[in-house]
Amino acid sequence: MSLFTTRVELHKNATSEDYKTLHTEMEKEGFSRTIRLDSESVIYHLPTAEYNKSSDTLSTEQILELAKKAAARTNKTFSVLVTKADGRRYWHNLEPVK
Repeated sequence: MSLFTTRVELHKNATSEDYKTLHTEMEKEGFSRTIRLDSESVIYHLPTAEYNKSSDTLSTEQILELAKKAAARTNKTFSVLVTKADGRRYWHNLEPVK
């Protein structure tokens, strides 16, 4: 299973409402705002406007297209960065989901 971390930044005076729309649209495309290790039961919140997705079949380019599709529905200009993790991902000081 491939793991992807995706960062989306909305431009032109994006508001918290614009990001709420983004979160909803990213969720519709199968992205999550949380992350966890397979070996742990603790789930963590990702930083603002970062998303997690796993897939056995999608390429990095396809993940990018899904994120672009979701971000476009905010009617804001945006930037997207997708990173594929080929191994374990590491993080520090993320807030656990309660």
